[in-house]
Amino acid sequence: MKNSHFKYVGKRIPRIDGPEKVTGELKYMTDYQFENMVWGKVLRSSFPYARIKHIDTSRAEALAGVLAVLTHKDIPGFNGFGIVVPDQPVLASDVVRCTGDAIALVAAETQEIAEHALSLIHVDYEPLTPITDAEFAMTDRAPFLHESGNIHSHVTIKNGDTEKAFSEADIILENTFYSPRQMHAFIETEGGWGVLEPDGMLTIRCPGQYAYRDRLQIARALALNPARIRVISNPIGGAFGGKDEITVQIYLALLALHTDGRPVKIHLSREESVIAGIKRHPFKVQMKTAARKDGTVIANQVRAVADTGAYASLGGAVIALAIEHCCGPYKIPNVDLEGFCVYTNNGISGAFRGFGVNQVCAAIETHMDMLAEKLNLDPIELRKKNVYQKGDTSSIGHVLKTSVGTLQTLETAEKCELWKNRALHKKDISEPWKKRGIGLATSFHAVGMGIGLPDYGAATLELMQDGTFKVGVGCEDIGGGNGTVYAQIAAELLNCSISSISVVQGDTSETIDSGTVTASRSTYTGGKAIAAAVPNMIRLLTEAAAEIHGVMPENVLMGEDELYALKEDEEKTVTYKDIFHYLYEKHRPTKVEGHFMLPKEQEEFKGSGGAPHHLYGYLTHIVLVEVDTMTGETDVLRVVSIPDAGKVLNPQGLEGQAEGGAVMGIGYTLYEDVLMEAGYHKTTNFTNYILPTIRETPIIETFPVESAEETGPFGAKGIGEVVMIPIIAAITNAIYDAAGIRIKHLPATPERIFAALKEQEASTAVNLNE
Repeated sequence: MKNSHFKYVGKRIPRIDGPEKVTGELKYMTDYQFENMVWGKVLRSSFPYARIKHIDTSRAEALAGVLAVLTHKDIPGFNGFGIVVPDQPVLASDVVRCTGDAIALVAAETQEIAEHALSLIHVDYEPLTPITDAEFAMTDRAPFLHESGNIHSHVTIKNGDTEKAFSEADIILENTFYSPRQMHAFIETEGGWGVLEPDGMLTIRCPGQYAYRDRLQIARALALNPARIRVISNPIGGAFGGKDEITVQIYLALLALHTDGRPVKIHLSREESVIAGIKRHPFKVQMKTAARKDGTVIANQVRAVADTGAYASLGGAVIALAIEHCCGPYKIPNVDLEGFCVYTNNGISGAFRGFGVNQVCAAIETHMDMLAEKLNLDPIELRKKNVYQKGDTSSIGHVLKTSVGTLQTLETAEKCELWKNRALHKKDISEPWKKRGIGLATSFHAVGMGIGLPDYGAATLELMQDGTFKVGVGCEDIGGGNGTVYAQIAAELLNCSISSISVVQGDTSETIDSGTVTASRSTYTGGKAIAAAVPNMIRLLTEAAAEIHGVMPENVLMGEDELYALKEDEEKTVTYKDIFHYLYEKHRPTKVEGHFMLPKEQEEFKGSGGAPHHLYGYLTHIVLVEVDTMTGETDVLRVVSIPDAGKVLNPQGLEGQAEGGAVMGIGYTLYEDVLMEAGYHKTTNFTNYILPTIRETPIIETFPVESAEETGPFGAKGIGEVVMIPIIAAITNAIYDAAGIRIKHLPATPERIFAALKEQEASTAVNLNE
């Protein structure tokens, strides 16, 4: 990337994340084939909401080539799953709440036979009227989709006196913003395979984001001891949060118990992935913001409603994080914040990169630009005036105790070429009917689980027979390159070459529980756990070397890739290979562990919003757009990404995250939306779900600021999610700068932009006539 100025910390290595190598080819789990493998298929609901009166599987069972047909009656344990609330049935028994609900499973000799068998299963439904509007779902007129009602979660945070602040304000803005249902669109759709091993071990290979939690949910459904289940969840062909929840793991396990020891494979088609997979929560955000004429923001009132679909998944945590972040990285003394997570029959929503912050950032950052314009202030100066720094109290009322880089990102933005020369860039249009604009936005995102949840890191470090080291961390690599960083940290602390380090991730038989790879936490927690394991390994190596040469441990020095024992003025070299064989012969362990607990805030919010996070990553985006006023099409031409990720450990990895997050944010802002109608998916494939391609990918420059976090590994903190958040408002602010229209309903499609331009044109004509 051009103009990227930062340095490596420690060992220099290329990225090692991605698919593992099998027989000379790069393969993901769903690429595996076996000669004796059978195929699994899932029967989904025909209706978004219905009662099940009867299920007849007899014709499917009689079909030649079918090995098993399973329904809810064949689940030996608990018929439910869900990360927080296990309210989603493994196989529906009495009611279906969305078209993604599974009703039956089939295992057959071929895919074709399995698909034919699905068509032979008869389900007698009593269709019910689906609830498709979240606001209606909260009224007394809506029937309950769950016994607890339709409001899964209600979050409130209040500080100060908003009524008084609004009465004293010089300027008040009030708007409603809508954001879409986004698809994760990973390359590898949900899938995997399972097998019952000869020794009775059940092995499930399925891309996921937390192998230990997947194992727990499988064990619960199968009524099995988790120790009898091995889950391998790495490598992964993309996830972005979409594989945090159970996908097909339990289906694979159930079928594997009925296929006589033959491996069974399930791999969802893109269409089935769209229907059954989780999506980003669509939000309605009502925001009212007040400021003084000097630019001081004094109040913010927010009401956010998130459509979580048929089941909870992580919806409660999503709305809680959204409310925690809905005032941006600013000091606003008076806030009244409220969020609802609501059940409907619109598929299922859950974890997605940004976790609710994207939707509310679009609102607050639009308001910041609108305030700047109305007060005739520079948008960066307005933000600089209101941002908090380390030691300040945030809008939600807690003191920031860890590193805060927002001000540095804004100062860097102020100095960058695109911003300084924005007047020139706006004039450089390609056609006379096109207009260019430059927009800016800033945001932040929590690192770690927060909200009172346990948040731990754990790692193993093992000396291998050839004298190399194997690092084991449960956190999978979902494309962020954490495996690369784990190798770097271990090599740096062990003072060995990077070629002496191998990394294993996402395997319950090879790693210890390290928590989920989500919440931008894996580099921070996994890195700290490795750092905690290294002293234990050094102690093991030093003591063994001392024994080998008959010296005191303090007379053993660590060199590069070997140790030196000082004895009678002589220097004796001890290789790690020698130490392994010595320990092996003595029947002594060659593996150590390291553990780390992520720090937590102690005081909860004033309200029902849980506890704030302890650590955050920050980022500012600047974008240049070109709007075609004849068609409404918008092109993003250039992006400047200015992240605060603490100390940068791997520049290539950071750039990859910054670029990928920017492109994902462009898609979310301009193109992507999973359209629903009466509970059915009108968007079913990439033929009608528009994703940015290389043609829509602009020049992206990355200028990190290093606000080192003293509690992190080498000063690092997480960045995986914030890289796609502020670009959303930066694009819409740039569209306004170009064409004078505010887009408050995403995505900003050509149709919406064209309609806004025509409305603006009509309004201008009326004003001229008057």
